[in-house]
Amino acid sequence: MIARIWNGKTDIGHFETYSTFLEHVAIPDYEKTPGFRGLVFLRNHDNHHAWFKLITYWDNIQSIKGFAGSDYKKAKYYPEDKNFLLHFEEETEHYEVFSKSGK
Repeated sequence: MIARIWNGKTDIGHFETYSTFLEHVAIPDYEKTPGFRGLVFLRNHDNHHAWFKLITYWDNIQSIKGFAGSDYKKAKYYPEDKNFLLHFEEETEHYEVFSKSGK
């Protein structure tokens, strides 16, 4: 299994709106992709900014390519992201999951 990690940053005023967008647009997009195994969406904020970290889990690199395209390391963005994000990371991180625990 492969973990794919992406980071995003918005102004604090977009904290809830962007969270809702992610729940209604991004998450369903991930869920419909063959080889998708699950995700963890993390968020945090201070008085000025909000940070988002997405960790998705995939069967293999080929599954990620089915979602992100042949250049699977490149971050995938939605047209609406330009209304929220303060910067656009070019690449995501990928790690082999060698151990996973939880209920």
